[in-house]
Amino acid sequence: QLQLVESGGGLVQPGGSLRLSCAASGFTLDSYAIVWFRQGPGKEREGVSCIRGNDGTAYVENSVKDRFTTSRDNAKNMVYLHLKSLKLEDTAVYYCAAGSIFSGRPFCEGEYGLGPAREYNIWGQGTQVTVSS
Repeated sequence: QLQLVESGGGLVQPGGSLRLSCAASGFTLDSYAIVWFRQGPGKEREGVSCIRGNDGTAYVENSVKDRFTTSRDNAKNMVYLHLKSLKLEDTAVYYCAAGSIFSGRPFCEGEYGLGPAREYNIWGQGTQVTVSS
């Protein structure tokens, strides 16, 4: 069974940091791009970051690239989203998702970035990040 499980969310004060984890099972990262999306209360889902498991090519949306980074550990089959200098507006459920790099889509590259959410067919259940004083 192909599965993603997020963890690491929680309550944090403005200016704080968190590391979100995305654990993959049933498949190996080197054939997939792993992305992070988030959805805040009353907001549309938005893309955050992307990383390719085969070569580590990474992309972070401009809106958060000065504060968020993504990394992977293929040996552990894990992808991480590192959040720092958190703001109230970062409050959201954060989801990781996977799409096959053999789909032909230029995941995590330049203009393409994350691409649309429909390109990803494996989704986790999400982890809540709440930024509050």
